[in-house]
Amino acid sequence: MTLPTINVPTYELEVPSTKEKITYRPFLVKEEKLLLAAMETGEGEGDLVRALRQIITNCLVTEIDIDSLATFDMEYIFLNLRAKSVGEVAKVTVVCPDDNETEVSLEIPLDDINVTFTEGHTNKIELTDTIGMTMKYPDFTLASLQRETGSEYLFDMIKGCIAQITEGETIHERIDFNDKELDTFIDSLSTKQLEGVQKFFETMPKLKHEVKVTNPKTKKKSTVVLEGLDAFFE
Repeated sequence: MTLPTINVPTYELEVPSTKEKITYRPFLVKEEKLLLAAMETGEGEGDLVRALRQIITNCLVTEIDIDSLATFDMEYIFLNLRAKSVGEVAKVTVVCPDDNETEVSLEIPLDDINVTFTEGHTNKIELTDTIGMTMKYPDFTLASLQRETGSEYLFDMIKGCIAQITEGETIHERIDFNDKELDTFIDSLSTKQLEGVQKFFETMPKLKHEVKVTNPKTKKKSTVVLEGLDAFFE
């Protein structure tokens, strides 16, 4: 006797960076197992990133290049997958900024969480009057690096996100130069030029949401900014 098939609804979503319309289904028990397994192993952020990638791959009805998605696109898609799969409210605990110790529990509708684009942000970086760079956003291959700190992380992230280097009218595509040449180029940047590159990462689009919180001890009202997927899941 054949068991019945359960029909799964589909939903439409707009990818923040490309404005492309995609169709997806909620994740099922098999995807929930993937996520739980990655969280339980505790072997590193790489396992969790790979699990998110697999879940998104499984649930997308529209065929797109997952590996080319910006990390904030990937986080936004997963957030919506979770909303339609598990529940449309995220339970979070925030620390009141007025005393930096009192914790307050909040419930945030996931539909209220969006990718925020900073005014004035650009992926074009002018290094000199004639030399510049065009950056791309961190993708799946660089997702785990975004959770690290230190100088090596910064330079690896820069290397991974350079799409073009321009010299006057000449455009050097990433495939036109090797890692050694790129290392030499980055090492030649001045501190001020490096700050311009860092600004690209600091102002690039982010999954972000502001919440109002009242400290129950001091009665002080404050605004707390939550950023990134981790902020919405405990």
